[in-house]
Amino acid sequence: MKLVCKIRVKNDLGLHIRPATAIVKLLQNCNCDVTFTHKKEVINAKSILNILMLAAKQNSQITITADGEDAEQIINKLQNAFENRFGE
Repeated sequence: MKLVCKIRVKNDLGLHIRPATAIVKLLQNCNCDVTFTHKKEVINAKSILNILMLAAKQNSQITITADGEDAEQIINKLQNAFENRFGE
């Protein structure tokens, strides 16, 4: 199953090391491919370095694509994490 959603970065510092680490931990045991698209750049969301290289600032819009058996669950978890500013 392939799902796509758009999300806005709410963190004051954008997607810096703490949110990037939280994303990678959240995706550790998932059974799907997850990509983030920002300004035409598409990255594998399971890599901290890739997330940091997106340089997504506060209020940036990111398109999340999850393709695999637990795609819906992963999209929901990511949406909650972004909504809650990764606990910041």
